[in-house]
Amino acid sequence: MEQHMQSGSPPLSGNRATAAPGRRRGFTFVELMVVISIIVILISIAIPIYNRTIIRTKESVLRNNLFTLRTSIDNYTYDKQKAPQALQDLVTEGYLRAVPIDPMTGSSDSWKLTMEDASQSVSQSEPGIFDVKSGSDKMGLDGTPYSDW
Repeated sequence: MEQHMQSGSPPLSGNRATAAPGRRRGFTFVELMVVISIIVILISIAIPIYNRTIIRTKESVLRNNLFTLRTSIDNYTYDKQKAPQALQDLVTEGYLRAVPIDPMTGSSDSWKLTMEDASQSVSQSEPGIFDVKSGSDKMGLDGTPYSDW
């Protein structure tokens, strides 16, 4: 009894290990399968939400890039009294630092340019860029093609 008191630990009579000495501790196969099933269900719900969030982010960047390009084209046209002949003209004249990347195609060379009509252009001898759209052939989350934005 003195040895037991010296160690300072209580007797192990209430412990599960001493109550069933032949039984191992751990999880059963059914418990593991339930936990794995719950994890799989949560992942199958989370992946589409994550993918939709990525697409929304790209769409937001596309809208912003289109607004920036269109504003720069308008400013260039008003300042120079003629529309730019290429998007690179906006960079060389200081209206943009670089041609933005189309987030749907991943390239800055894939923009679809709409040239102005020669009879309605500011400089009728040199019609230039009137509008710019995405070069992607994919559909947006709202059901419209990115090339129509």
